Order: sequence, then structure tokens, then C-alpha cells
Amino acid sequence: MIPDFQSVMLPLLQCLEDGQIHQFRSLVEQIAKIFKLSNDEIREMLPGGSQEVLNNRVGWASSYLKKANLIASSKRGYFNITEKGKQVIASQPKSINVKYLKSIPEFLEWHNNSRIKKNNSVVANEEPLLVTKTPEELLEESYSFMKEELVSELLEQLKNCTPRFFEHIVVDVLIKMGYGGSRKEAGAVIGKSGDGGIDGVINEDKLGLDIIYIQAKKYDATVPIAKVREFGGALLENKGKKGIMITTSDFPKSAYTYVNKTDPRIILIDGIQLANYMIEYNIGVSLKTSYEIKKIDIDYFEE
Repeated sequence: MIPDFQSVMLPLLQCLEDGQIHQFRSLVEQIAKIFKLSNDEIREMLPGGSQEVLNNRVGWASSYLKKANLIASSKRGYFNITEKGKQVIASQPKSINVKYLKSIPEFLEWHNNSRIKKNNSVVANEEPLLVTKTPEELLEESYSFMKEELVSELLEQLKNCTPRFFEHIVVDVLIKMGYGGSRKEAGAVIGKSGDGGIDGVINEDKLGLDIIYIQAKKYDATVPIAKVREFGGALLENKGKKGIMITTSDFPKSAYTYVNKTDPRIILIDGIQLANYMIEYNIGVSLKTSYEIKKIDIDYFEE
């Protein structure tokens, strides 16, 4: 019988106990051996036919362990145990599940900040599924959870890419949103050497009736308010009316207070917003599967 994703958590962590970096595929094979799964069970697919059930559950188990900082991923598809993970193994827990992970501050912080509610039994699976929500509600919650995880993965990719490629992503996003005309035209004005906090300019529309000043910077920590003020000052010096500041991290509350009071108009786009735009405009993501929800057409049956 294929184990649920929580049952996979402890064996998965134990597979990484040697401190080496392991490829996801090899971890799935080890889990299959641990649970003595048959070839048919290993090949069993999700209802939509998009992925093997075992792969899916090992994937979610690894995702939860990462949220708890028990394992790390130097690059997509490769995992290793962390010092905190070694401490957990040394404590010899009988099992690891969502309830156990909530005792870890890093996981609890993520869980409390997550859009997924604590009583989401579909994701947490902490108690038998009670019929307290409609199928539509459960589907929406599951979709939100998977989108949140995709945003997290995109953020990881954004923070690991080169500054030049980050500028490339920014250009793609702005073009998809209707700015800048062609990619050649937009790319010609983004990524030039900064002038007082300005990285480039882009047309607001294909006709070039107005221009928008851009600053696109990778930051690991929260963007200092001084950088936002510097950008605002640069717009004034250049008589710019509109500006967009884009980062891989986030902005302090003081930055939003500043841009709401200042003229010219400045839009702040943090890493989470950028990742959501990438999902919305299909940049750096691909469609894995889709489901159609249909209902009876009463009008068809009326004579």
C-alpha cells in the first residue's frame, strides 16, 4: 500500500541521514524499497494521469520538511539534511507528521502565515476527513495550497538567478502585462547602468505615449527605505511621472507609506507579487494538468 505523505516524512529524512546530497529520483526508489511497494504501486498514477502517486507524496513530504528547515535543496531535485534535521534524527522520533512539525518554529511560522487554514484536513490530514466543506471548497483550498507552493519555488529560482537573467524576467513580465511594445524594444532600455537609482525606462504602451522608469534589483533582505526614496528622487530629477520598483525580496511598511504620499507615482512589486505575475502570465511555468468542473445544463432538458 502506498504510504500517505506524512508517513513518508521520517523515512525520507532517514534516507538523507548520511549528509550526502541525494537526487529526488533516488529518494523515491529508496522509499519504495522501505515500504516494499510492488511495481504496480510504484507506477500507479494520480487520477488526472499527470504524475505517479508515490512521486507526488514524496514530493510533498520533502516540501514540508524544507518548510521546517530539516532538509535543504541546493538546486531543484536535489536534497540534503540540515543540522536541525540531524538533531531531529538524533532525538529518535517514532514518526514525523504535520503535528510534529508544528513544534518546530520555522514550520510553525510558515504554517501560521500560510493562506491555508489550520483546519484544512485535505492538506494537513491531521484527522479523518469530515464532511464540513463542499467539494468545491476543498478543491479551491487545494488549488490555493499548490499555487502557494509554486510561488515559493519561483521565489527560490528568482533569488538564485543572475542579475542579468532577473532583468530578462522583468522585461518578459512587463511585456506580457502590455508594456514596452516588442521584447527587442523593451530589452533595449532595461538593464543599462543605473542613473541615480534608475535601471532603465520602458514605454507604457506600444505607441510610446508615456514612459515608465524602472528599477529591478535582487535583494536578499528587505529593501531599505533609503533605496525607495533614492528612486523617487531620481524620478523627480528626470521629470518622470511613473516608476516601478521590482525586487526578489520585500519592502518595509515605511516604503508603502512613502510611495502613497509621493508624486510621481511609484508602484512597488515584491518577490511574491512578481512570482504571482509570472504564474498569471505563464512566464517560467508550464501547464501540468487541468480539470474541468461541469454541471447539468437545465435549459437543455426543458421541452
